[in-house]
Amino acid sequence: MTRGRDDPSIRRLRLESRRRADLHDSGQQGVTAVDENLAGLERRPLALLDRDGVLNKEVGFAHRPEQITWIDGALAALARLNTAGYRVVVVTNQSGVARGLYSEADVIALHGWMSEVAKAHGGRIDAFYFCPFHPEATIEAYRMEHLDRKPSPGMVLRALADFPTDRSRTFLIGDRQSDIEAAKAAGLPGLLFQGGDLDVFVTDTLSQISKMSF
Repeated sequence: MTRGRDDPSIRRLRLESRRRADLHDSGQQGVTAVDENLAGLERRPLALLDRDGVLNKEVGFAHRPEQITWIDGALAALARLNTAGYRVVVVTNQSGVARGLYSEADVIALHGWMSEVAKAHGGRIDAFYFCPFHPEATIEAYRMEHLDRKPSPGMVLRALADFPTDRSRTFLIGDRQSDIEAAKAAGLPGLLFQGGDLDVFVTDTLSQISKMSF
């Protein structure tokens, strides 16, 4: 059954997806209230990852599984981070929503699929945060400067607030300067990934992170 734009569940989905992460807790996909899932979690470091250009190859407005080609070593890197005690959180600008190219529901569905692929390869993505807003949006409701849109740090700050975090070992990996600026604005080290094997990059990062100061 196709649900219309004014269906209450769709309205709630849109509101929650703006406010919250798209959480995948214990295999349950969808937008989940943080308070219902994160209470009592132990304090652990976060590895915040950009999506396009870090986890998957940049193709321009990817929103379907068939458009996703994983970066070399990406799935192994997720498993490595989990084994090292990190929670993995994805923070991604998704202006394609604002441009009318796809919906927030499409983004959430794709993230659910990516989470399942990661799980099948021994890794876990604890949450996805995405920003659908853009100052030059085609869709008026999304046309704004928003704190969540990198280089602003809104998504990073939300993740830090939602998860009990050991900030001394927390970092962000991105492929653009806007990612690095978002990390810096949140008081975290930002590491620029310029291609290659992500697992090699993460292995080196984990060996160096304790020596970093910020």
